[in-house]
Amino acid sequence: MQRNMSIIGVPMDLGQSRRGVDMGPSAIRYAGVIETLENLKYNIADLGDVAVSRPDSKDNLQEGNLRNLKQVFECNQTLAEMVDEEIAEKRFPLVLGGDHSIAIGTLAGTAKHYENLGVIWYDAHGDLNSGETSPSGNIHGMPLAVSLGIGHEKLTNILDYAPKVNPENIVIVGARSLDPGEKVLIREQGVTVYSMHEIDRLGMPQVMEESINYLKRRTDGVHLSLDLDGLDPEEAPGVGTPVMGGLSYRESHLAMEMLSESDILTSAEFVEVNPILDDKNKTASMAVGLIGSLFGEKLK
Repeated sequence: MQRNMSIIGVPMDLGQSRRGVDMGPSAIRYAGVIETLENLKYNIADLGDVAVSRPDSKDNLQEGNLRNLKQVFECNQTLAEMVDEEIAEKRFPLVLGGDHSIAIGTLAGTAKHYENLGVIWYDAHGDLNSGETSPSGNIHGMPLAVSLGIGHEKLTNILDYAPKVNPENIVIVGARSLDPGEKVLIREQGVTVYSMHEIDRLGMPQVMEESINYLKRRTDGVHLSLDLDGLDPEEAPGVGTPVMGGLSYRESHLAMEMLSESDILTSAEFVEVNPILDDKNKTASMAVGLIGSLFGEKLK
Protein backbone atom coordinates (compact mmCIF):
# COMPACT_ATOMS: atom_id res chain seq x y z
CA MET A 1 0.00 0.00 0.00
CA GLN A 2 0.99 3.61 -0.51
CA ARG A 3 3.27 4.72 2.38
CA ASN A 4 2.12 8.34 2.18
CA MET A 5 -1.24 8.64 3.88
CA SER A 6 -3.76 11.42 4.47
CA ILE A 7 -6.16 11.25 7.38
CA ILE A 8 -9.46 13.11 6.97
CA GLY A 9 -11.95 13.40 9.82
CA VAL A 10 -15.64 13.87 9.07
CA PRO A 11 -17.57 14.78 12.26
CA MET A 12 -20.96 14.07 10.72
CA ASP A 13 -23.98 12.79 12.62
CA LEU A 14 -26.69 14.25 10.37
CA GLY A 15 -27.10 11.09 8.32
CA GLN A 16 -28.95 9.53 11.23
CA SER A 17 -31.15 10.54 14.13
CA ARG A 18 -28.98 9.38 17.05
CA ARG A 19 -26.41 11.96 18.13
CA GLY A 20 -22.80 11.26 19.04
CA VAL A 21 -20.97 9.81 16.03
CA ASP A 22 -19.80 13.32 15.15
CA MET A 23 -17.25 12.79 17.95
CA GLY A 24 -15.95 9.62 16.31
CA PRO A 25 -12.94 11.17 14.53
CA SER A 26 -11.75 12.79 17.76
CA ALA A 27 -12.19 9.53 19.67
CA ILE A 28 -10.18 7.57 17.08
CA ARG A 29 -7.42 10.17 17.08
CA TYR A 30 -7.40 10.15 20.91
CA ALA A 31 -7.06 6.35 20.83
CA GLY A 32 -3.77 6.76 18.99
CA VAL A 33 -4.41 6.20 15.29
CA ILE A 34 -1.67 8.58 14.14
CA GLU A 35 0.91 7.16 16.53
CA THR A 36 0.02 3.61 15.46
CA LEU A 37 0.48 4.40 11.78
CA GLU A 38 3.67 6.37 12.31
CA ASN A 39 5.11 3.42 14.23
CA LEU A 40 4.37 1.35 11.12
CA LYS A 41 6.50 3.81 9.11
CA TYR A 42 3.68 5.58 7.27
CA ASN A 43 4.11 9.25 6.41
CA ILE A 44 0.99 10.81 7.88
CA ALA A 45 -0.64 14.09 6.91
CA ASP A 46 -3.59 14.76 9.22
CA LEU A 47 -5.80 17.14 7.26
CA GLY A 48 -8.10 17.79 10.21
CA ASP A 49 -11.88 17.67 9.96
CA VAL A 50 -14.30 18.54 7.19
CA ALA A 51 -16.59 21.39 8.27
CA VAL A 52 -20.18 20.23 8.85
CA SER A 53 -22.95 22.83 8.93
CA ARG A 54 -25.85 22.39 11.34
CA PRO A 55 -29.44 22.37 10.07
CA ASP A 56 -32.24 24.65 11.12
CA SER A 57 -35.19 22.86 12.69
CA LYS A 58 -37.18 23.30 9.49
CA ASP A 59 -34.47 21.41 7.58
CA ASN A 60 -34.83 18.22 9.62
CA LEU A 61 -36.84 16.29 7.05
CA GLN A 62 -36.52 17.38 3.47
CA GLU A 63 -37.46 16.43 -0.04
CA GLY A 64 -37.90 12.79 -0.91
CA ASN A 65 -37.85 11.51 2.69
CA LEU A 66 -34.18 12.48 3.11
CA ARG A 67 -33.17 13.83 6.50
CA ASN A 68 -30.75 16.78 6.42
CA LEU A 69 -30.17 16.44 2.68
CA LYS A 70 -28.61 19.88 2.22
CA GLN A 71 -26.02 19.46 4.96
CA VAL A 72 -25.16 15.86 4.06
CA PHE A 73 -24.70 16.86 0.42
CA GLU A 74 -22.46 19.83 1.23
CA CYS A 75 -20.25 17.79 3.55
CA ASN A 76 -19.87 14.94 1.08
CA GLN A 77 -19.13 17.31 -1.78
CA THR A 78 -16.25 18.78 0.22
CA LEU A 79 -15.04 15.34 1.30
CA ALA A 80 -15.13 14.06 -2.29
CA GLU A 81 -12.99 16.97 -3.46
CA MET A 82 -10.45 16.36 -0.68
CA VAL A 83 -10.21 12.62 -1.36
CA ASP A 84 -9.88 13.27 -5.09
CA GLU A 85 -7.02 15.67 -4.46
CA GLU A 86 -5.16 13.35 -2.08
CA ILE A 87 -5.33 10.41 -4.49
CA ALA A 88 -4.10 12.68 -7.29
CA GLU A 89 -1.13 13.49 -5.03
CA LYS A 90 -0.42 9.74 -4.62
CA ARG A 91 -1.52 9.64 -1.00
CA PHE A 92 -3.66 6.90 0.54
CA PRO A 93 -6.87 8.46 1.94
CA LEU A 94 -7.95 7.16 5.36
CA VAL A 95 -11.27 8.73 6.32
CA LEU A 96 -12.59 8.71 9.90
CA GLY A 97 -16.32 9.11 10.58
CA GLY A 98 -18.83 10.17 11.49
CA ASP A 99 -21.91 8.31 10.31
CA HIS A 100 -21.83 6.11 7.23
CA SER A 101 -23.36 8.72 4.93
CA ILE A 102 -19.80 10.03 4.52
CA ALA A 103 -19.05 7.04 2.27
CA ILE A 104 -20.94 8.95 -0.44
CA GLY A 105 -18.12 11.49 -0.57
CA THR A 106 -15.28 9.04 -0.04
CA LEU A 107 -16.42 6.84 -2.92
CA ALA A 108 -17.11 9.83 -5.18
CA GLY A 109 -13.58 11.12 -4.67
CA THR A 110 -12.02 7.68 -5.02
CA ALA A 111 -13.86 6.06 -7.92
CA LYS A 112 -12.96 8.70 -10.50
CA HIS A 113 -9.36 7.45 -10.30
CA TYR A 114 -10.23 3.85 -11.21
CA GLU A 115 -11.83 2.19 -14.20
CA ASN A 116 -13.38 -0.54 -12.08
CA LEU A 117 -13.30 0.21 -8.36
CA GLY A 118 -14.11 -2.63 -5.97
CA VAL A 119 -15.72 -2.11 -2.55
CA ILE A 120 -15.64 -4.23 0.60
CA TRP A 121 -18.56 -3.06 2.74
CA TYR A 122 -17.86 -4.39 6.25
CA ASP A 123 -21.13 -3.70 8.02
CA ALA A 124 -24.16 -5.11 9.81
CA HIS A 125 -26.30 -3.21 7.29
CA GLY A 126 -26.48 -3.07 3.51
CA ASP A 127 -26.95 0.73 3.35
CA LEU A 128 -28.80 0.16 0.08
CA ASN A 129 -31.95 2.14 0.82
CA SER A 130 -33.27 5.14 -1.08
CA GLY A 131 -35.82 7.76 -0.14
CA GLU A 132 -38.50 5.44 -1.49
CA THR A 133 -37.48 2.38 0.54
CA SER A 134 -36.01 3.87 3.73
CA PRO A 135 -38.14 3.42 6.85
CA SER A 136 -36.42 6.38 8.55
CA GLY A 137 -35.18 8.86 5.94
CA ASN A 138 -31.68 8.57 7.44
CA ILE A 139 -29.08 8.97 4.71
CA HIS A 140 -26.53 6.83 6.55
CA GLY A 141 -28.65 3.89 5.36
CA MET A 142 -28.26 4.94 1.71
CA PRO A 143 -24.59 5.50 0.75
CA LEU A 144 -24.05 2.23 -1.11
CA ALA A 145 -27.25 2.71 -3.12
CA VAL A 146 -26.20 6.30 -3.90
CA SER A 147 -22.82 5.04 -5.11
CA LEU A 148 -24.67 2.67 -7.46
CA GLY A 149 -26.48 5.70 -8.88
CA ILE A 150 -29.74 5.01 -7.02
CA GLY A 151 -31.27 7.84 -5.03
CA HIS A 152 -31.53 11.61 -5.02
CA GLU A 153 -29.61 13.15 -7.94
CA LYS A 154 -27.96 15.68 -5.65
CA LEU A 155 -26.18 12.80 -3.93
CA THR A 156 -25.68 10.44 -6.88
CA ASN A 157 -24.09 13.18 -9.02
CA ILE A 158 -21.45 14.45 -6.60
CA LEU A 159 -18.37 15.37 -8.69
CA ASP A 160 -20.66 15.25 -11.74
CA TYR A 161 -20.59 11.55 -12.57
CA ALA A 162 -22.61 8.46 -11.75
CA PRO A 163 -22.54 5.66 -10.87
CA LYS A 164 -19.39 5.46 -8.75
CA VAL A 165 -19.28 1.66 -8.53
CA ASN A 166 -20.78 -1.30 -10.34
CA PRO A 167 -22.88 -3.75 -8.31
CA GLU A 168 -20.81 -6.77 -9.33
CA ASN A 169 -17.74 -5.11 -7.77
CA ILE A 170 -19.26 -4.88 -4.27
CA VAL A 171 -18.82 -7.42 -1.47
CA ILE A 172 -20.79 -6.91 1.75
CA VAL A 173 -19.32 -8.69 4.80
CA GLY A 174 -21.14 -9.18 8.11
CA ALA A 175 -24.70 -8.28 7.08
CA ARG A 176 -27.43 -9.21 9.54
CA SER A 177 -29.97 -6.37 9.29
CA LEU A 178 -31.41 -5.73 5.81
CA ASP A 179 -34.63 -3.88 5.01
CA PRO A 180 -37.07 -5.40 2.48
CA GLY A 181 -36.16 -2.91 -0.23
CA GLU A 182 -32.47 -3.67 0.25
CA LYS A 183 -33.04 -7.40 -0.18
CA VAL A 184 -34.84 -6.74 -3.46
CA LEU A 185 -32.02 -4.50 -4.68
CA ILE A 186 -29.35 -7.06 -3.75
CA ARG A 187 -31.14 -9.70 -5.81
CA GLU A 188 -31.80 -7.37 -8.74
CA GLN A 189 -28.29 -5.91 -8.87
CA GLY A 190 -26.34 -9.08 -8.09
CA VAL A 191 -24.43 -7.71 -5.10
CA THR A 192 -22.30 -10.32 -3.30
CA VAL A 193 -23.27 -10.62 0.37
CA TYR A 194 -21.64 -12.68 3.11
CA SER A 195 -24.17 -12.52 5.91
CA MET A 196 -23.42 -13.74 9.42
CA HIS A 197 -24.93 -17.06 8.32
CA GLU A 198 -22.22 -17.54 5.68
CA ILE A 199 -19.49 -16.31 8.01
CA ASP A 200 -20.56 -18.74 10.75
CA ARG A 201 -20.81 -21.60 8.26
CA LEU A 202 -17.72 -20.96 6.16
CA GLY A 203 -15.49 -19.14 8.64
CA MET A 204 -13.85 -15.75 8.21
CA PRO A 205 -10.69 -17.11 6.49
CA GLN A 206 -12.70 -18.57 3.61
CA VAL A 207 -14.99 -15.53 3.36
CA MET A 208 -12.07 -13.13 3.09
CA GLU A 209 -10.11 -15.37 0.74
CA GLU A 210 -13.10 -15.63 -1.60
CA SER A 211 -13.77 -11.88 -1.38
CA ILE A 212 -10.15 -10.93 -2.07
CA ASN A 213 -9.76 -13.33 -4.99
CA TYR A 214 -13.09 -12.25 -6.46
CA LEU A 215 -12.16 -8.55 -6.38
CA LYS A 216 -8.59 -9.15 -7.54
CA ARG A 217 -9.89 -10.68 -10.76
CA ARG A 218 -12.25 -7.89 -11.70
CA THR A 219 -11.10 -4.55 -10.22
CA ASP A 220 -8.16 -2.14 -10.46
CA GLY A 221 -8.52 -0.76 -6.92
CA VAL A 222 -10.42 -1.67 -3.76
CA HIS A 223 -11.99 0.59 -1.14
CA LEU A 224 -12.72 -0.69 2.38
CA SER A 225 -15.70 0.88 4.12
CA LEU A 226 -15.76 -0.45 7.68
CA ASP A 227 -18.66 0.34 9.98
CA LEU A 228 -17.83 -0.55 13.59
CA ASP A 229 -21.37 -1.88 14.00
CA GLY A 230 -20.19 -4.83 11.92
CA LEU A 231 -18.71 -6.03 15.20
CA ASP A 232 -20.91 -7.46 17.91
CA PRO A 233 -22.06 -4.73 20.35
CA GLU A 234 -21.04 -6.93 23.27
CA GLU A 235 -17.47 -6.18 22.18
CA ALA A 236 -17.94 -2.82 20.44
CA PRO A 237 -20.73 -0.99 22.33
CA GLY A 238 -19.98 2.54 21.11
CA VAL A 239 -21.57 2.45 17.65
CA GLY A 240 -24.32 4.40 15.94
CA THR A 241 -26.69 1.51 15.15
CA PRO A 242 -25.83 -1.65 17.14
CA VAL A 243 -27.15 -5.03 16.00
CA MET A 244 -26.68 -8.15 18.12
CA GLY A 245 -25.04 -11.27 16.72
CA GLY A 246 -22.12 -9.62 14.98
CA LEU A 247 -18.50 -10.30 14.16
CA SER A 248 -15.93 -10.76 16.89
CA TYR A 249 -12.95 -8.46 17.33
CA ARG A 250 -10.65 -11.41 16.61
CA GLU A 251 -12.50 -12.28 13.38
CA SER A 252 -12.23 -8.65 12.34
CA HIS A 253 -8.49 -8.57 13.09
CA LEU A 254 -8.06 -11.63 10.89
CA ALA A 255 -10.05 -9.97 8.09
CA MET A 256 -7.84 -6.88 8.29
CA GLU A 257 -4.66 -8.97 8.38
CA MET A 258 -5.75 -10.86 5.26
CA LEU A 259 -6.54 -7.60 3.48
CA SER A 260 -3.13 -6.26 4.46
CA GLU A 261 -1.40 -9.35 3.05
CA SER A 262 -3.43 -9.15 -0.16
CA ASP A 263 -2.19 -5.60 -0.87
CA ILE A 264 -5.32 -4.72 -2.84
CA LEU A 265 -6.60 -1.73 -0.85
CA THR A 266 -6.31 1.74 -2.32
CA SER A 267 -8.48 3.68 0.18
CA ALA A 268 -10.35 3.08 3.43
CA GLU A 269 -12.74 4.57 5.94
CA PHE A 270 -13.78 3.65 9.50
CA VAL A 271 -17.15 4.98 10.61
CA GLU A 272 -19.95 5.06 13.20
CA VAL A 273 -17.88 5.23 16.42
CA ASN A 274 -20.16 6.84 19.04
CA PRO A 275 -18.23 7.82 22.20
CA ILE A 276 -21.47 8.71 24.03
CA LEU A 277 -22.50 5.06 23.97
CA ASP A 278 -19.00 3.70 24.51
CA ASP A 279 -17.17 2.35 27.56
CA LYS A 280 -13.92 4.26 28.19
CA ASN A 281 -13.28 4.75 24.46
CA LYS A 282 -13.21 0.97 23.97
CA THR A 283 -14.73 1.01 20.47
CA ALA A 284 -12.43 3.75 19.19
CA SER A 285 -9.48 1.76 20.53
CA MET A 286 -10.80 -1.28 18.64
CA ALA A 287 -10.97 0.83 15.50
CA VAL A 288 -7.31 1.78 15.96
CA GLY A 289 -6.40 -1.88 16.55
CA LEU A 290 -8.13 -2.87 13.32
CA ILE A 291 -6.46 -0.01 11.44
CA GLY A 292 -3.11 -1.24 12.78
CA SER A 293 -3.78 -4.76 11.47
CA LEU A 294 -4.98 -3.40 8.13
CA PHE A 295 -1.75 -1.49 7.63
CA GLY A 296 0.66 -4.24 8.61
CA GLU A 297 0.90 -4.39 12.39
CA LYS A 298 1.87 -7.89 13.52
CA LEU A 299 2.62 -9.64 16.82
CA LYS A 300 5.92 -10.94 15.44
